[in-house]
Amino acid sequence: MKIAVIDGQGGGIGRVIVERLRKDLPEATEIIALGTNALAAAQMIKAGANEGASGEAAVIYNVPKADLIMGTINIIMPNSMLGEFTAPMAEAVVGSSAQKILLPLTRSSVKIVRTREEPLPHLVEAAVHEVKKILEVGTGV
Repeated sequence: MKIAVIDGQGGGIGRVIVERLRKDLPEATEIIALGTNALAAAQMIKAGANEGASGEAAVIYNVPKADLIMGTINIIMPNSMLGEFTAPMAEAVVGSSAQKILLPLTRSSVKIVRTREEPLPHLVEAAVHEVKKILEVGTGV
């Protein structure tokens, strides 16, 4: 399975996601860090991603190749992350046939209704649980 983790700005959320995936999933799971900038990609690589790339072209090129995409809800919103996440990037994510597991965190004017405000580690734990369920179904475990 190839999981694309997407983050921008400082890469802190992506770092937490990658750390948890690496801890809880089989070693053979391929994690690719896709940052809107080099700092975000580097943080995710340090956290244990197999490889990483940054920028609009990297996101657009890699998301169709992923089996699963993870990040915040911002990765389906054009011009999010203070403008770092462009419309073509959001379109590529939404258009990908990959399963998407998104954390309900945003600094934009969008409010997700009917979610509980929880700390990042709790949200990542729930997201990784969803990934594990997908892996179990896909492998027949």
